[in-house]
Amino acid sequence: MLLVALSARPAAAQTAQAAPAQATRTILVMGDSLSAAYGLSPAQGWVALTADRIGSSKPGWRVVNASVSGETTAGGAARIAAELQRHRPAVVVIELGANDGLRGLPLAQTRANLEKMIQAAQANKAKVLLIGMRMPPNYGPEYTQGFEQNYTALASQYKTALLPFLLEPIALDRDAYQADNLHPVASAQPRLRDHVWKALEPLLK
Repeated sequence: MLLVALSARPAAAQTAQAAPAQATRTILVMGDSLSAAYGLSPAQGWVALTADRIGSSKPGWRVVNASVSGETTAGGAARIAAELQRHRPAVVVIELGANDGLRGLPLAQTRANLEKMIQAAQANKAKVLLIGMRMPPNYGPEYTQGFEQNYTALASQYKTALLPFLLEPIALDRDAYQADNLHPVASAQPRLRDHVWKALEPLLK
């Protein structure tokens, strides 16, 4: 598996919308550089491609991308209350944790931050899709297994939708990554969109 690690370089949050004039329900994406289309134009990322699909197939929905490159779970936990108040989403997609792993942050701390985000979303009557990440084996079996189990345990505890590994369709394809071998290229983004769609689409009812 390719090293899964994200740039800590901050970037402005991006917004992708599908038919905002008619939209009555919002999907809020809280992610890091993998969801912020790092190294690409915003329109090329899987979130924007998902918004395009929703615009043509799910009238009455819009997508707001509040992802920030370099974001940790602590950053997401600190921001989510304001984002929930601003957008009043019906669905919240949480794609965070890889930067925690890159920095070797305590697993309990990552879990607590993700839990805070899930609780906040559910308290606001939003459905949650938790998107997981995996760490490479050189982090050691205890850390890598515990990191992965954070997502499955939280999804089970809070009965959220779960996509265990965002990069699963491209994890072993080096041609799917930019020169840093960390961030997917534009041509790989539709594969990520389709992968996420399998878990997201059932929530749009």
